[in-house]
Amino acid sequence: MKAILADEQATLDLGAQLANQLPEKGIVFLHGTLGAGKTTLVRGILQAFGHQGSTKSPTYTIVEPYTIQNNAIPNKNMIRKVYHFDLYRLSEAEELEYMGIRDYFDDKALCFIEWPENGDGFLPDADFEITLSYSGEQREVELRGFQQE
Repeated sequence: MKAILADEQATLDLGAQLANQLPEKGIVFLHGTLGAGKTTLVRGILQAFGHQGSTKSPTYTIVEPYTIQNNAIPNKNMIRKVYHFDLYRLSEAEELEYMGIRDYFDDKALCFIEWPENGDGFLPDADFEITLSYSGEQREVELRGFQQE
């Protein structure tokens, strides 16, 4: 699916819509250049899950963890673990091994990974991929769905 996002609010709204479709666990790759709206999209998802605090880009920390008591989505009342990664600053994919990347991909975590190409060889396959790109003053988003086993 492809769509045009007119502004930041449209990106947040898409995140809220996606929150209803995302499973409890999984891996979402986020592709796009700097400023394309990857973190804004994750912010929209987290807000729809019921996250009340700020959502910052994990550019310097590599990962931002969130534990959310999820009452906001019907039929999904649970405690949700969400990890938001930004691999932009990795100099080598091997650094992921040193930080214990495999420990984050458990059966109760939803992981969003910006710049996944920087972790080639150390990341599991994505369940879902989102690509954001510039389209004039707007953004274009392309969603590629889950590969269920």
